[in-house]
Amino acid sequence: MKHAVVAGLVIIVAAAAAYIVQSSYSVSLNNEAPLQDANDSLVDFALPDLHGSERQLSDWNGEARLVNFWATWCAPCRREIPLLKKLQAEKSDKHLQIIGVAVDFMEDVQAYAEEAEFNYPILVGQEEAMAAAESSGVDFIGLPFTMIIARDGTLINTHMGEIKQEHVDLIAGVMRDLDLGAIDIEGAREALRSP
Repeated sequence: MKHAVVAGLVIIVAAAAAYIVQSSYSVSLNNEAPLQDANDSLVDFALPDLHGSERQLSDWNGEARLVNFWATWCAPCRREIPLLKKLQAEKSDKHLQIIGVAVDFMEDVQAYAEEAEFNYPILVGQEEAMAAAESSGVDFIGLPFTMIIARDGTLINTHMGEIKQEHVDLIAGVMRDLDLGAIDIEGAREALRSP
């Protein structure tokens, strides 16, 4: 009983913190976590997929990527999954790959995946998933959390909190302009910082 009360308090505090962090964000992605040097590429990491096969972030080299860190117990994470699935369906032929990284237990993620019917790859880890984000020079402070990565592997921006339709539209437009050569990496970073 005592453990249940402590666990309940931890969940309430975590939910309140996530709400406060998430509610402070506007349409721009000014809420980025600290970025590494503009010339650095992401550190590659490997985690198992839903079938237990080891996958590396570099498996999707040559494609722009949205790497979305989430968990089955995270309500904002679950709310953004339909938007990410829609974006993947619309942009799969445009070389934009969504990659979900579940900071969770494999069994829980596999059970949820049956319900969610993901159309993008899901990698799974607990501490390993958090370490993957931090190895790229990003301070991992909560979920959901999304890394926006250019085709060449450069981390353009990070987004803390739930992704909403206006964020998806902004990110898709910036990635399109970057792909067409209308803007460079610094232009993409600036566009994602602008209000």
